[in-house]
Amino acid sequence: MVRFRSRTKIWALAVGGIAMALAFSGCQNIRFYGQAATGEYQILAHQTPIQTLIADTNTPPALREKFKDILKIRDFAAQELKLPVTDSYLKYVDLHRPFVVWNVNVAPALSLDPKTWWFPVVGRASYRGYFSEKGAQDYARQWEAKGWDVYVAGIETYSTLGWFRDPLLNTFIGEPVGDLAEIIFHELGHQRLFISGDTDFNEAFATTVALEGVRRWFAAAHQPQDYERYRRALEHDNQFVQLVMAARQNLAADYADPHLDDAAKLRRKANIIEELRHNYAKLKASWGGSNEYDGWFSHPINNAKLNTIAAYYDLVPAFQALLRENGGDMERFYNATAAIGKLPFAQRHQELNKLMGKQNGG
Repeated sequence: MVRFRSRTKIWALAVGGIAMALAFSGCQNIRFYGQAATGEYQILAHQTPIQTLIADTNTPPALREKFKDILKIRDFAAQELKLPVTDSYLKYVDLHRPFVVWNVNVAPALSLDPKTWWFPVVGRASYRGYFSEKGAQDYARQWEAKGWDVYVAGIETYSTLGWFRDPLLNTFIGEPVGDLAEIIFHELGHQRLFISGDTDFNEAFATTVALEGVRRWFAAAHQPQDYERYRRALEHDNQFVQLVMAARQNLAADYADPHLDDAAKLRRKANIIEELRHNYAKLKASWGGSNEYDGWFSHPINNAKLNTIAAYYDLVPAFQALLRENGGDMERFYNATAAIGKLPFAQRHQELNKLMGKQNGG
Protein backbone atom coordinates (compact mmCIF):
# COMPACT_ATOMS: atom_id res chain seq x y z
CA MET A 1 0.00 0.00 0.00
CA VAL A 2 0.99 3.59 -0.41
CA ARG A 3 2.89 5.10 2.50
CA PHE A 4 0.33 6.23 5.05
CA ARG A 5 1.14 9.66 6.40
CA SER A 6 -1.02 12.64 7.22
CA ARG A 7 -2.60 12.98 3.81
CA THR A 8 -5.37 10.55 4.55
CA LYS A 9 -7.52 12.29 1.95
CA ILE A 10 -7.01 14.88 -0.70
CA TRP A 11 -9.15 17.95 -0.49
CA ALA A 12 -10.43 19.01 -3.88
CA LEU A 13 -12.81 21.84 -4.67
CA ALA A 14 -13.50 23.37 -8.05
CA VAL A 15 -13.21 27.01 -7.03
CA GLY A 16 -14.73 28.01 -10.35
CA GLY A 17 -18.02 26.67 -9.05
CA ILE A 18 -18.03 28.74 -5.86
CA ALA A 19 -20.15 31.57 -7.26
CA MET A 20 -22.85 29.09 -8.26
CA ALA A 21 -22.71 27.42 -4.86
CA LEU A 22 -22.96 30.74 -3.02
CA ALA A 23 -26.16 31.55 -4.84
CA PHE A 24 -27.87 28.53 -3.29
CA SER A 25 -26.16 28.36 0.09
CA GLY A 26 -27.00 29.41 3.62
CA CYS A 27 -24.75 31.57 5.79
CA GLN A 28 -22.65 28.64 6.99
CA ASN A 29 -21.93 27.46 3.45
CA ILE A 30 -21.14 31.02 2.37
CA ARG A 31 -18.46 31.15 5.08
CA PHE A 32 -17.14 27.75 4.03
CA TYR A 33 -16.81 28.60 0.35
CA GLY A 34 -15.45 32.01 1.23
CA GLN A 35 -12.56 30.51 3.21
CA ALA A 36 -11.96 28.04 0.37
CA ALA A 37 -11.70 30.82 -2.20
CA THR A 38 -9.45 32.88 0.07
CA GLY A 39 -7.19 29.91 0.80
CA GLU A 40 -6.84 29.00 -2.86
CA TYR A 41 -6.13 32.63 -3.80
CA GLN A 42 -3.35 32.84 -1.21
CA ILE A 43 -1.70 29.80 -2.76
CA LEU A 44 -2.05 31.11 -6.31
CA ALA A 45 -0.73 34.55 -5.36
CA HIS A 46 2.47 33.37 -3.70
CA GLN A 47 3.87 30.88 -6.22
CA THR A 48 7.44 31.10 -7.51
CA PRO A 49 8.66 29.13 -10.56
CA ILE A 50 11.01 26.39 -9.45
CA GLN A 51 13.38 27.15 -12.33
CA THR A 52 13.78 30.61 -10.80
CA LEU A 53 14.51 29.06 -7.42
CA ILE A 54 16.98 26.57 -8.93
CA ALA A 55 18.89 29.49 -10.45
CA ASP A 56 18.73 31.56 -7.26
CA THR A 57 21.98 31.23 -5.27
CA ASN A 58 20.03 31.93 -2.07
CA THR A 59 17.98 28.74 -2.45
CA PRO A 60 19.21 26.12 0.05
CA PRO A 61 21.13 23.36 -1.83
CA ALA A 62 18.90 20.59 -0.46
CA LEU A 63 15.77 22.38 -1.68
CA ARG A 64 17.36 23.01 -5.07
CA GLU A 65 18.02 19.27 -5.44
CA LYS A 66 14.40 18.53 -4.54
CA PHE A 67 13.23 20.78 -7.35
CA LYS A 68 15.51 18.96 -9.79
CA ASP A 69 14.09 15.65 -8.58
CA ILE A 70 10.57 16.97 -9.20
CA LEU A 71 11.41 17.77 -12.82
CA LYS A 72 12.58 14.18 -13.32
CA ILE A 73 9.47 12.81 -11.59
CA ARG A 74 7.23 14.93 -13.81
CA ASP A 75 8.94 13.65 -16.96
CA PHE A 76 8.59 10.07 -15.74
CA ALA A 77 4.92 10.57 -14.92
CA ALA A 78 4.20 11.87 -18.42
CA GLN A 79 6.29 9.38 -20.39
CA GLU A 80 5.98 6.15 -18.42
CA LEU A 81 2.65 6.54 -16.59
CA LYS A 82 0.77 8.58 -19.21
CA LEU A 83 -0.30 11.11 -16.59
CA PRO A 84 -1.32 14.71 -17.44
CA VAL A 85 1.51 16.74 -15.94
CA THR A 86 0.71 19.94 -17.94
CA ASP A 87 2.11 22.80 -15.79
CA SER A 88 1.50 21.19 -12.40
CA TYR A 89 4.34 21.18 -9.85
CA LEU A 90 6.44 23.75 -11.69
CA LYS A 91 5.93 26.40 -9.00
CA TYR A 92 6.57 26.41 -5.27
CA VAL A 93 4.78 27.94 -2.30
CA ASP A 94 5.95 28.09 1.32
CA LEU A 95 2.76 28.27 3.36
CA HIS A 96 4.66 28.64 6.64
CA ARG A 97 2.51 25.94 8.22
CA PRO A 98 2.75 22.14 8.38
CA PHE A 99 -0.47 21.36 6.47
CA VAL A 100 -2.22 22.86 3.49
CA VAL A 101 -5.74 21.98 4.69
CA TRP A 102 -7.45 20.31 7.63
CA ASN A 103 -10.17 17.80 6.79
CA VAL A 104 -13.19 17.24 9.00
CA ASN A 105 -14.41 13.62 8.92
CA VAL A 106 -17.70 12.74 10.64
CA ALA A 107 -19.59 9.49 11.32
CA PRO A 108 -22.40 8.41 13.66
CA ALA A 109 -21.27 6.96 16.98
CA LEU A 110 -22.77 3.57 16.09
CA SER A 111 -22.23 3.39 12.33
CA LEU A 112 -19.34 3.26 9.89
CA ASP A 113 -21.31 5.12 7.23
CA PRO A 114 -19.56 8.49 6.90
CA LYS A 115 -21.29 11.82 6.80
CA THR A 116 -21.00 13.26 3.28
CA TRP A 117 -21.18 16.76 1.81
CA TRP A 118 -21.95 17.97 -1.68
CA PHE A 119 -19.48 20.21 -3.54
CA PRO A 120 -19.62 21.79 -7.01
CA VAL A 121 -18.13 19.47 -9.69
CA VAL A 122 -16.62 17.14 -7.08
CA GLY A 123 -20.04 15.88 -6.02
CA ARG A 124 -20.42 14.12 -2.68
CA ALA A 125 -17.32 13.61 -0.55
CA SER A 126 -16.87 12.13 2.91
CA TYR A 127 -14.77 15.02 4.23
CA ARG A 128 -14.90 18.80 4.40
CA GLY A 129 -11.65 20.76 4.05
CA TYR A 130 -10.56 24.00 5.68
CA PHE A 131 -7.51 26.13 4.99
CA SER A 132 -7.21 26.91 8.71
CA GLU A 133 -7.05 24.50 11.62
CA LYS A 134 -9.29 26.76 13.69
CA GLY A 135 -12.00 26.69 11.04
CA ALA A 136 -11.86 22.90 10.92
CA GLN A 137 -11.94 22.54 14.70
CA ASP A 138 -14.83 24.99 15.05
CA TYR A 139 -16.87 23.03 12.52
CA ALA A 140 -15.90 19.71 14.12
CA ARG A 141 -17.16 20.85 17.50
CA GLN A 142 -20.63 21.40 16.05
CA TRP A 143 -20.83 17.69 15.21
CA GLU A 144 -19.27 16.60 18.48
CA ALA A 145 -22.01 18.50 20.28
CA LYS A 146 -24.54 16.36 18.41
CA GLY A 147 -22.87 13.16 19.66
CA TRP A 148 -21.20 12.19 16.37
CA ASP A 149 -17.69 10.76 16.01
CA VAL A 150 -15.36 13.39 14.55
CA TYR A 151 -11.78 13.30 13.29
CA VAL A 152 -9.82 16.36 12.12
CA ALA A 153 -6.78 15.48 10.00
CA GLY A 154 -4.03 17.81 8.83
CA ILE A 155 -3.34 17.19 5.13
CA GLU A 156 0.01 17.70 3.41
CA THR A 157 -1.25 17.62 -0.18
CA TYR A 158 -4.35 18.48 -2.15
CA SER A 159 -5.56 18.68 -5.72
CA THR A 160 -7.75 21.13 -7.64
CA LEU A 161 -8.39 18.34 -10.20
CA GLY A 162 -6.83 20.36 -13.00
CA TRP A 163 -8.83 23.56 -12.44
CA PHE A 164 -5.57 25.23 -11.44
CA ARG A 165 -1.92 24.26 -11.86
CA ASP A 166 -1.17 22.63 -8.54
CA PRO A 167 2.11 23.85 -7.00
CA LEU A 168 4.72 22.20 -4.86
CA LEU A 169 4.25 22.99 -1.18
CA ASN A 170 6.57 23.18 1.80
CA THR A 171 4.22 20.72 3.50
CA PHE A 172 5.60 17.79 1.49
CA ILE A 173 8.70 18.94 -0.41
CA GLY A 174 10.97 17.57 2.35
CA GLU A 175 9.91 13.94 1.77
CA PRO A 176 12.43 11.40 0.38
CA VAL A 177 12.47 11.21 -3.41
CA GLY A 178 10.51 7.94 -3.53
CA ASP A 179 7.75 9.44 -1.39
CA LEU A 180 7.78 12.61 -3.48
CA ALA A 181 7.26 10.49 -6.58
CA GLU A 182 4.38 8.71 -4.86
CA ILE A 183 2.72 12.01 -3.96
CA ILE A 184 3.03 13.41 -7.48
CA PHE A 185 1.79 10.22 -9.12
CA HIS A 186 -1.17 10.03 -6.73
CA GLU A 187 -2.30 13.61 -7.26
CA LEU A 188 -1.81 13.43 -11.04
CA GLY A 189 -3.85 10.25 -10.96
CA HIS A 190 -6.77 12.35 -9.72
CA GLN A 191 -6.26 14.68 -12.66
CA ARG A 192 -6.25 11.77 -15.08
CA LEU A 193 -9.54 10.35 -13.76
CA PHE A 194 -11.98 11.55 -11.14
CA ILE A 195 -15.50 10.21 -10.64
CA SER A 196 -17.81 12.74 -9.04
CA GLY A 197 -19.26 11.62 -5.73
CA ASP A 198 -17.22 8.43 -5.20
CA THR A 199 -14.42 9.07 -2.72
CA ASP A 200 -13.48 5.40 -2.26
CA PHE A 201 -13.19 4.81 -6.02
CA ASN A 202 -11.09 7.93 -6.58
CA GLU A 203 -8.69 7.35 -3.71
CA ALA A 204 -8.13 3.66 -4.43
CA PHE A 205 -7.54 4.38 -8.12
CA ALA A 206 -4.98 7.11 -7.39
CA THR A 207 -3.33 4.92 -4.77
CA THR A 208 -2.94 2.12 -7.32
CA VAL A 209 -1.41 4.52 -9.83
CA ALA A 210 1.04 5.73 -7.20
CA LEU A 211 2.01 2.19 -6.16
CA GLU A 212 2.73 1.12 -9.72
CA GLY A 213 4.45 4.40 -10.49
CA VAL A 214 6.87 4.17 -7.57
CA ARG A 215 7.70 0.56 -8.43
CA ARG A 216 8.54 1.54 -11.99
CA TRP A 217 10.40 4.66 -10.85
CA PHE A 218 12.84 2.70 -8.71
CA ALA A 219 13.24 0.03 -11.39
CA ALA A 220 14.05 2.63 -14.05
CA ALA A 221 16.54 4.33 -11.73
CA HIS A 222 18.25 0.99 -11.03
CA GLN A 223 17.97 1.56 -7.28
CA PRO A 224 17.04 -1.87 -5.91
CA GLN A 225 18.32 -1.09 -2.41
CA ASP A 226 16.27 2.09 -2.15
CA TYR A 227 13.21 0.27 -3.41
CA GLU A 228 13.77 -2.53 -0.90
CA ARG A 229 13.73 0.02 1.95
CA TYR A 230 10.55 1.50 0.51
CA ARG A 231 9.00 -1.96 0.12
CA ARG A 232 9.72 -2.82 3.76
CA ALA A 233 7.98 0.38 4.81
CA LEU A 234 5.03 -0.64 2.64
CA GLU A 235 4.86 -3.94 4.50
CA HIS A 236 4.40 -2.03 7.74
CA ASP A 237 1.64 -0.02 6.08
CA ASN A 238 -0.07 -3.20 4.93
CA GLN A 239 0.02 -4.69 8.40
CA PHE A 240 -1.30 -1.49 9.95
CA VAL A 241 -4.16 -1.34 7.43
CA GLN A 242 -5.02 -5.00 8.07
CA LEU A 243 -5.35 -4.25 11.79
CA VAL A 244 -7.64 -1.31 11.10
CA MET A 245 -9.79 -3.19 8.61
CA ALA A 246 -10.20 -6.11 11.03
CA ALA A 247 -11.32 -3.68 13.73
CA ARG A 248 -13.82 -2.13 11.31
CA GLN A 249 -15.26 -5.56 10.53
CA ASN A 250 -15.73 -6.24 14.24
CA LEU A 251 -17.34 -2.85 14.74
CA ALA A 252 -19.69 -3.38 11.81
CA ALA A 253 -20.82 -6.67 13.35
CA ASP A 254 -21.29 -4.94 16.70
CA TYR A 255 -23.39 -2.13 15.25
CA ALA A 256 -25.58 -4.56 13.29
CA ASP A 257 -26.25 -6.90 16.25
CA PRO A 258 -30.01 -6.75 16.92
CA HIS A 259 -29.58 -8.29 20.37
CA LEU A 260 -27.58 -5.36 21.75
CA ASP A 261 -28.92 -2.03 22.92
CA ASP A 262 -26.97 1.16 22.23
CA ALA A 263 -25.24 1.15 25.61
CA ALA A 264 -23.97 -2.40 25.05
CA LYS A 265 -22.82 -1.52 21.54
CA LEU A 266 -20.86 1.45 22.88
CA ARG A 267 -19.18 -0.77 25.48
CA ARG A 268 -18.26 -3.33 22.84
CA LYS A 269 -17.02 -0.52 20.58
CA ALA A 270 -14.66 0.63 23.33
CA ASN A 271 -13.39 -2.93 23.78
CA ILE A 272 -12.75 -3.37 20.05
CA ILE A 273 -10.79 -0.12 19.89
CA GLU A 274 -8.77 -1.13 22.96
CA GLU A 275 -8.05 -4.46 21.28
CA LEU A 276 -6.86 -2.59 18.20
CA ARG A 277 -4.38 -0.65 20.35
CA HIS A 278 -3.21 -3.89 21.98
CA ASN A 279 -2.72 -5.56 18.58
CA TYR A 280 -0.71 -2.59 17.37
CA ALA A 281 1.59 -2.84 20.39
CA LYS A 282 2.26 -6.49 19.49
CA LEU A 283 2.80 -5.61 15.83
CA LYS A 284 5.14 -2.78 16.74
CA ALA A 285 7.24 -5.19 18.82
CA SER A 286 7.64 -7.41 15.77
CA TRP A 287 8.99 -4.40 13.86
CA GLY A 288 11.87 -4.03 16.26
CA GLY A 289 10.50 -0.94 17.96
CA SER A 290 9.55 1.12 14.90
CA ASN A 291 7.25 3.92 16.07
CA GLU A 292 5.91 5.21 12.75
CA TYR A 293 2.25 4.83 13.79
CA ASP A 294 2.57 5.94 17.40
CA GLY A 295 1.22 9.35 16.49
CA TRP A 296 -1.92 7.85 14.98
CA PHE A 297 -2.55 5.74 18.07
CA SER A 298 -1.69 8.52 20.53
CA HIS A 299 -5.01 10.26 19.84
CA PRO A 300 -8.62 9.05 20.21
CA ILE A 301 -9.82 6.44 17.73
CA ASN A 302 -13.40 6.47 16.50
CA ASN A 303 -15.53 5.59 13.48
CA ALA A 304 -14.63 8.77 11.60
CA LYS A 305 -10.92 8.16 12.00
CA LEU A 306 -11.15 4.50 10.98
CA ASN A 307 -13.14 5.45 7.88
CA THR A 308 -10.27 7.54 6.53
CA ILE A 309 -8.13 4.39 6.26
CA ALA A 310 -10.87 2.39 4.56
CA ALA A 311 -11.42 5.05 1.89
CA TYR A 312 -7.80 4.82 0.78
CA TYR A 313 -7.23 1.10 0.81
CA ASP A 314 -10.45 -0.89 0.62
CA LEU A 315 -10.68 -1.06 -3.18
CA VAL A 316 -7.00 -1.04 -4.10
CA PRO A 317 -6.91 -4.82 -4.80
CA ALA A 318 -9.66 -4.35 -7.39
CA PHE A 319 -7.67 -1.76 -9.32
CA GLN A 320 -4.51 -3.85 -9.04
CA ALA A 321 -6.40 -6.77 -10.59
CA LEU A 322 -7.63 -4.49 -13.38
CA LEU A 323 -4.08 -3.30 -14.05
CA ARG A 324 -2.93 -6.89 -14.23
CA GLU A 325 -5.77 -7.83 -16.60
CA ASN A 326 -4.56 -5.09 -18.93
CA GLY A 327 -1.00 -6.38 -18.97
CA GLY A 328 0.37 -3.44 -17.01
CA ASP A 329 -0.41 -1.12 -19.92
CA MET A 330 -1.29 2.18 -18.24
CA GLU A 331 -3.35 3.59 -21.08
CA ARG A 332 -5.47 0.46 -21.32
CA PHE A 333 -5.80 0.45 -17.54
CA TYR A 334 -7.05 4.05 -17.52
CA ASN A 335 -9.56 3.29 -20.27
CA ALA A 336 -10.84 0.22 -18.44
CA THR A 337 -11.11 2.19 -15.19
CA ALA A 338 -12.95 5.02 -16.92
CA ALA A 339 -15.44 2.50 -18.36
CA ILE A 340 -16.21 1.20 -14.88
CA GLY A 341 -16.44 4.77 -13.60
CA LYS A 342 -19.23 5.51 -16.08
CA LEU A 343 -21.45 2.82 -14.56
CA PRO A 344 -24.12 3.72 -11.99
CA PHE A 345 -22.72 3.72 -8.46
CA ALA A 346 -24.11 0.32 -7.38
CA GLN A 347 -23.09 -1.44 -10.59
CA ARG A 348 -19.68 0.23 -10.48
CA HIS A 349 -18.95 -1.22 -7.05
CA GLN A 350 -20.30 -4.61 -8.07
CA GLU A 351 -17.69 -4.69 -10.83
CA LEU A 352 -14.98 -3.65 -8.38
CA ASN A 353 -16.04 -6.40 -5.97
CA LYS A 354 -15.72 -8.94 -8.78
CA LEU A 355 -12.20 -7.69 -9.45
CA MET A 356 -11.46 -7.95 -5.71
CA GLY A 357 -12.34 -11.64 -5.91
CA LYS A 358 -9.94 -12.13 -8.81
CA GLN A 359 -7.13 -10.37 -6.94
CA ASN A 360 -7.74 -12.59 -3.92
CA GLY A 361 -7.74 -15.72 -6.02
CA GLY A 362 -11.52 -16.12 -6.12
